[in-house]
Amino acid sequence: MKIAVCPGSFDPVTNGHMDIIRRASKMFDKVIVVVLTNFAKKANFTVEKRVELLEKAVQCFDNVEVDHFNGLLADYAKIRDAKFIIKGLRAVSDFEYEFQMAMTNSKLNPELETVFLTSNSDYMYLSSSIVRQVAQLGGDIHGFVPECIREEIIKKYSQGGIKSDS
Repeated sequence: MKIAVCPGSFDPVTNGHMDIIRRASKMFDKVIVVVLTNFAKKANFTVEKRVELLEKAVQCFDNVEVDHFNGLLADYAKIRDAKFIIKGLRAVSDFEYEFQMAMTNSKLNPELETVFLTSNSDYMYLSSSIVRQVAQLGGDIHGFVPECIREEIIKKYSQGGIKSDS
């Protein structure tokens, strides 16, 4: 069985993320979307809330599951018997960082291969931080995030919820 891990902070999940997940689900027998803690970023949604939103967003895929992990991705892949990491690339600037991470993960877990999927041109500009900024300023995020979670994201920011959930 070909198992792939699609890691990210997903704060929140965007349609760009969903495009990568959808395409990966066609390439692999099983895709595990894993919410990782990024210590360089201050999260707006708790890990639990990000998992909940992702579970709603991916329920249409039979071979996709959602999990969370607080540690090294290479260790998580080993625990889950995954041999592939899926990473989306929006621009050349993404590649430098992701290439460095791929080499690091390969050193930590030599059985791992990183598969880079380029963003669909419809989502090359889209990031979680863009979604947060637009939502915080009351803008329309229709088309930026999965419809099934859009109202929850709008609600968080319309209540002045720009701080981390407790």
